Amino acid sequence: MYRSHNCGELRASHIDTEVTLSGWVQKSRDKGFIIWIDLRDRYGVTQLVFDEERTPKAVFSQAESLGREFVIQVKGTVIERASKNPNLPTGDIEVLVKELTVLNTSLLPPFTIEDQTDGGDELRMKYRYLDIRRNPVKNNLIFRHKVAQAVRNYLSSKDFIEVETPYLIKSTPEGARDFVVPSRMNEGQFYALPQSPQTFKQLLMVGGMDKYFQIVKCFRDEDLRADRQPEFTQIDCEMAFVEQEDILDTFEGLTRHLLKEINGVDVAKFPRMTYDDAMRQYGNDKPDIRFGMQFGELNEVSQHKDFNVFNTAELVVGIAIPGGNSLTRKEIDQLTDWLKRPQIGALGMVYVRCNDDGSYKSSVDKFYDETDLKQWAEITKAKTGDLICVLSGNTNKVRAQLSALRMEMATRLGLRKPNEFAPLWVVDFPLLEWDEDTKRFHAMHHPFTSPKPGQLELLDTNPSEVKANAYDLVLNGNEIGGGSIRIHDRATQAIMLKHLGFTDEQAKAQFGFLMDAFEFGAPPHGGIAFGLDRLVAILGGQETIRDFIAFPKNNSGRDVMIDAPAPLDDEQLKELHLKLNI
Repeated sequence: MYRSHNCGELRASHIDTEVTLSGWVQKSRDKGFIIWIDLRDRYGVTQLVFDEERTPKAVFSQAESLGREFVIQVKGTVIERASKNPNLPTGDIEVLVKELTVLNTSLLPPFTIEDQTDGGDELRMKYRYLDIRRNPVKNNLIFRHKVAQAVRNYLSSKDFIEVETPYLIKSTPEGARDFVVPSRMNEGQFYALPQSPQTFKQLLMVGGMDKYFQIVKCFRDEDLRADRQPEFTQIDCEMAFVEQEDILDTFEGLTRHLLKEINGVDVAKFPRMTYDDAMRQYGNDKPDIRFGMQFGELNEVSQHKDFNVFNTAELVVGIAIPGGNSLTRKEIDQLTDWLKRPQIGALGMVYVRCNDDGSYKSSVDKFYDETDLKQWAEITKAKTGDLICVLSGNTNKVRAQLSALRMEMATRLGLRKPNEFAPLWVVDFPLLEWDEDTKRFHAMHHPFTSPKPGQLELLDTNPSEVKANAYDLVLNGNEIGGGSIRIHDRATQAIMLKHLGFTDEQAKAQFGFLMDAFEFGAPPHGGIAFGLDRLVAILGGQETIRDFIAFPKNNSGRDVMIDAPAPLDDEQLKELHLKLNI
């Protein structure tokens, strides 16, 4: 038996108890005649004491040679601690050691294994097994476990069945590149790793499973934007004989359960917003509604003067920054430079100061008078002491730019409080979106999303106006889940694929198995998938998903710990019938 108790377990009630503990040496304090060692395991820290007078001489000598992160086993007696530590659950006691066994030695760690460490991100990722010993990472992984358990318990209580689906599947276009896996036994052919279990969960509905879920790995070989991983985890769900309202009610219930179970927060019924309203009021389809700063469209009150920048713009739009009039001219210029960065791409910014005396002062006073500026203030809901920031240009671009400014200012002003939770359903997405590069429509979600009832005929006459029977769940400005009511008959699926540019032959080759299944009594069905990594991070009061993943990749998609991806040797390439062309 390596231990009778763990290192977070002992209390004053254990005084005079003989115990055996095992763990890692956190730190050592040698006073010459007495040595204190903090022993750490997953459960906590216990202070060990080696006393020259009470500890066997050989054991005391061993203790003098212990280094950080040595793995040891000790046997001794729990005694009352003379100088108690109220910050430790075990702070009332210590263990007077009688026996010491070194189970393994350790090199000096490349960074300090403390809550506040001196290790940078890349170094800690290279030695992730050491980083996991630190409380912040350890506690994040335990937190993730609790969320996953709460999800499983809730869905199981609602009669969902957890079913595993394959990882080696057929490559299907779902919006991102697939990771492909060569098949040694089938020369020249490849599997793909799933971007989601989409077709399989639909087939489970055809199979009569009725309610399915799975906490599953998914893979996308795409350029990594901020805080993305090439492999990620979904809470994947599907239900048969449902309409959109059934899905929303069920998974609003799951989210409310998690907020209560994990965070102790009660949330009322989630508000709903159409995609069009989200884009018009916030500039993106996942708005953070914990604060205001809604967009005010200014075309009608700004395109009547000789200011050509506005007159030639598709959209003139502004927001009111609370208390922003306190910004100096230099700070406003810096904000304008921030907007001009390539990542944002704005050409400039017009601003209006809402002065304490009710007057207005703008960077375009030459063109607009007080009456004009007052109208701008009314439309943007600006108050005395605010700063109105106005951008103009192409509608889609300027909305994205102003959305970035809105989020940046909210962060600077402390309006994005991690302990506040504001969920939101965004509904009525476009079914299709036009791609300028390929000059054709693509599915905004995926090819299996059904159009809103009664809108199928619009695909032939006005495809850009067709709304999808789709929905996203947004939490604190992050999309944490998305889904749709699916197409469940062959004829409609064929029409959809035709409008996405598939020939009959391509549709049969890619999705023939699914379309064949629809001819064997497929029920109406729909579902949703939550991004578990993102959900856990937000519930944990953070937005960086990497902190909640045991072994994450870096921003280049590399695992720097195991040095992957890596080349294959010539023999492996030969077995797989592959030849490199690089």
